[in-house]
Amino acid sequence: METRDTYQSISSETKAVFRDKASKFIAFAIPVSDEDEVKHNLDRLRKEYYDANHHCYAFRLGIDGGVYRLNDDGEPSGSAGRPIFGQILSSEISDVLVVVVRYFGGTKLGVPGLIHAYKTVSREALDQAVIIEKTVLAHYEVRFPYGRINDVMRILKDDGITMENQEFDNNCTIHFRVRISKAAMIKSRLTNINDLSIFIHT
Repeated sequence: METRDTYQSISSETKAVFRDKASKFIAFAIPVSDEDEVKHNLDRLRKEYYDANHHCYAFRLGIDGGVYRLNDDGEPSGSAGRPIFGQILSSEISDVLVVVVRYFGGTKLGVPGLIHAYKTVSREALDQAVIIEKTVLAHYEVRFPYGRINDVMRILKDDGITMENQEFDNNCTIHFRVRISKAAMIKSRLTNINDLSIFIHT
């Protein structure tokens, strides 16, 4: 079975606004690659919209979407973070943060009204986004004596692998990235070269 190494995300930040009974909901769909970027963007929006009543959000990270979080930020449980996350799931994307900033208009919407508002504005923000394909790469470092350089370069060039950095001396070092679907095959070919050491970087 072929290893899956691509998934979908969004290319850039988008924004949408929804109003209901004088409450204003502003949604931001933001591409992120890790939890540090999630925190940075949450902090940014909390500072920019410091006078809002709620900053509710959901995010999903990684090729399988296995890292995720939902936050109602003081709204009734399940009325904000879950409908936001539901729209991320239905878009079949990852590496995305959706934040909805709410200004309370004085009239309570009730849980069904809140679910509808958070779902609608999140959907509108995501509908504006350009969907892109992201590729998961494995990062390797190989070390070998100079006499093995032709063998190593032949393998890397045959498979069109881009080298990130290289040092050629009596002892040589090359850093490269390869799609995870090809990683096992490349590693197997390289380990057949005598005196070569291969290291995986995270």
